[in-house]
Amino acid sequence: MHMSDALLSPAVGGAFWLATGGLVAYSAKKIAEENDSSKTALMGVAGAFIFAAQMINFSIPGTGSSGHLGGGLILAVLLGPYRAFITLASVLVIQCLFFADGGLLALGCNVFNLAFFPAFIAYPYIYKLIAGAGAGDSKCRLATGCFAGAIVGLLMGSLSVVVQTVMSGISDLPFNSFVLFMLPIHLAIGIVEGVVTYLVISFVKQTQPGILMASREKFQPSRHVLVTFAIAALVVGGFVSWFASSSPDGLEWSVSKVTGKVELLGAAGNVEKFLAAVQDKLAFLPDYSFRSTAKGNDAENTLMAANIGTTVSGVLGALMVFSLAGVAGFTLRNRWRKETVDV
Repeated sequence: MHMSDALLSPAVGGAFWLATGGLVAYSAKKIAEENDSSKTALMGVAGAFIFAAQMINFSIPGTGSSGHLGGGLILAVLLGPYRAFITLASVLVIQCLFFADGGLLALGCNVFNLAFFPAFIAYPYIYKLIAGAGAGDSKCRLATGCFAGAIVGLLMGSLSVVVQTVMSGISDLPFNSFVLFMLPIHLAIGIVEGVVTYLVISFVKQTQPGILMASREKFQPSRHVLVTFAIAALVVGGFVSWFASSSPDGLEWSVSKVTGKVELLGAAGNVEKFLAAVQDKLAFLPDYSFRSTAKGNDAENTLMAANIGTTVSGVLGALMVFSLAGVAGFTLRNRWRKETVDV
């Protein structure tokens, strides 16, 4: 559900850059006020895992479409809404700038759609109400909360994509037809996301339930939990990503069903050209592969090169997200300490 710049006008894209920037600043302020560094390392490894997991597009049977994990609810349950928002924003920034996944103009919209709804809506008002705030609730309530939260968060994000696209008015995508395809396909993707969310949260609940407790007590994640997420990120990003579906994702599929076009051409204004040029220079592994792999004549060698490019992208991207999210958590902790000393 990563939007491309072709769907957005500069006005709408810019407005959501501002809105997302405000949410990042607000989340950073709330994290700093908590004076809790216990989950800084978890921000890094969980963010790296979500980066790797988002590389895996899975096929939606009978549709010709595919989907990928959003991960917002997983992060919110593990980290709380503010750290989840900052962490997922880190994932999406790395994807956009260095792997050309999602447009640079659309970055604000993508962070808002994928991070705001699961962190600030689905987690507090759906997941917590159903699953409970602690780690001792029943498996049935936990499963229901994971499924309901994941599905609602994803559906709200997909509806937001439709609204942002129609507000932009630069593509031939009428609201009724677009939403008719977007919501059902993302409902199917949301079901898979609910399964993965339940499995991940169940693992943490069995391994170290204190992480899930909604209390003021600081609870340091164990080395076992941190190492498991780190290994999972490297394995998924470095190897499992080879087997990702090549079918268009839910957004691309919906656009093609409405317009009959596989890819839309965006406006050719100065803003769009400038942002596209910036992204082209920064993205050293576009689409998670080496730039040269598309020109190979030997199919076997080309496939091997593509797999190597995917592995490098998965491992390097996971390390970059780990560093960015970890540094963000560490910086906010030090900011609180400095402000406390100054007072």
